[in-house]
Amino acid sequence: MKAERTYQYRFYPTPEQAALLARTFGCVRFVWNAVLRYRTDAFYQRQEKIGYNDASAFLTQLKKQPDTAFLAEVSSVPLQQCLRHQQSAFKHFFAKRARYPSFKSKKHRQSATFASSAFSYRDGQITLAKCREPLNIRWSRDLPAAPSTVTVSKDAAGRYFISCLCKVDTEALPITFKMVGIDLGIKDLFVTSDGHRVNNPRHTARYARKLAKAQRRLSRKQKGSNNRAKARLKVARCHAKIADTRRDHLHKLTRQIVNENQVIAAESLQVKNMVKNRHLSNAISDVGWGVSAPA
Repeated sequence: MKAERTYQYRFYPTPEQAALLARTFGCVRFVWNAVLRYRTDAFYQRQEKIGYNDASAFLTQLKKQPDTAFLAEVSSVPLQQCLRHQQSAFKHFFAKRARYPSFKSKKHRQSATFASSAFSYRDGQITLAKCREPLNIRWSRDLPAAPSTVTVSKDAAGRYFISCLCKVDTEALPITFKMVGIDLGIKDLFVTSDGHRVNNPRHTARYARKLAKAQRRLSRKQKGSNNRAKARLKVARCHAKIADTRRDHLHKLTRQIVNENQVIAAESLQVKNMVKNRHLSNAISDVGWGVSAPA
């Protein structure tokens, strides 16, 4: 049985590739915001719902305008994929599974999705459209198959990642007769039905002093200055370190639970409602219940 899985790697672009990616991210962000404004105005002013075809036609007209000629400097595939992502976001919104799509900012995570027509995968190397040489990817493990799409992203800490979507054969885990129940907590990360306790490592507390120092320095910098941009990057890197440490720890624990048990029972928690408690919101967010709870 075939299933789609995503494999993420970090890569280090050349100055030429970084400049091209910066233009691509900017164009994707511009198209997203322009089309979102077009859809929002059409609904509130004319009570008209704009679908994917109308949004694509709007993008075609947008490219023909002299003021937006810069959209032709990058591959057209990420711009079209941007419309598909926005259409999916509206689908989830109307189904009441998500909030109304928001406008994108250049200060947050940037991304661009390339379909198979906009990149090549040869000899274990990936070359994006309009790039002269392949990306310098740190292959932590081999891809099981040629990717159908790749998503290039840059996080707030300035790191570049590439996510490859592949169709792979799924393998069933060996059958075990062990079952376990999990009780999530704050003092202990979780307690299993057989009495095993996993302590809460409190990742944010480990880096609290370093984060507070970086945030104080950021608050003293003049808005719009290069020094403020550098200080903001240091704060983002500290947050990234905390998030990476939490994600790695939770992944190892959940992987161990899944490998060792045939049946897993966990309590259902309304995390979004629980974080509204101002006395426990920081502790709940730090422990990562929304990430660690099995589906």
